[in-house]
This record gives sequence, structure tokens and C-alpha cells, in this order.
Amino acid sequence: MNTADLVFVGFNRRVAALQRQTGDIVWEWKASNGMSYVSLLLDGGTLIVSVNGYMYGLDAATGRQMWYNPMKGYGTGVAAMVSVKGMSSNPTAAAAADEAARQASQNSTTATSTT
Repeated sequence: MNTADLVFVGFNRRVAALQRQTGDIVWEWKASNGMSYVSLLLDGGTLIVSVNGYMYGLDAATGRQMWYNPMKGYGTGVAAMVSVKGMSSNPTAAAAADEAARQASQNSTTATSTT
């Protein structure tokens, strides 16, 4: 199934992918470590999951766990996560935003060098 057809939810160390149109559960996954809060970030085809400081990488289409990182020494709590790929679920919009940022940077550099 295409990840564009899915919605991801996390509760109590569990993650589920729901079919966007019907709400039906496509796959479910449960973290081996951590409790309670789940933070999610869709990064291309990888769903990055944080459960109280424990980090997991899941295949977004299947829910298969690809990697695990206990983040020793970082503490616990709700994670703040950012990724360039995770900024937009629309690749065209993300590419347009990247191009606009590149153009703005070039314009700024050009304006600075001509003054």
C-alpha cells in the first residue's frame, strides 16, 4: 500500500497505520521499550517513532521495524523531531519549497555582493 493512502497514530507505545479513506487498520506495531507517549515523524518511506526517548525506524508501508536506538543519556519524554523529508507528505510541495529556499538564498547572496 502507498504511504500516501495511510494515516499514522500512536498511543501507549503502540503505532497503527489507518487506511485514509476508511479508517481501517492496515498494520499495528508495539514498542519493545518505553511507555506512554508516542511521537511520530514520516520521513520519506520511514516512520520515525519515539516512545519516551527510545527511537525506532519503521517501514511506513508495512510497519516492519528497521532499526532501534535507545538514545542512552538523552532522557525521556515527548520528542521533538524534524526532517527535511518529513516536512511535507507532498513531494512536489517539498521540492517547490526547496527550490524557493535555494532561489531566496541566491538572491540574498547576489544582493549582498552588489552593494
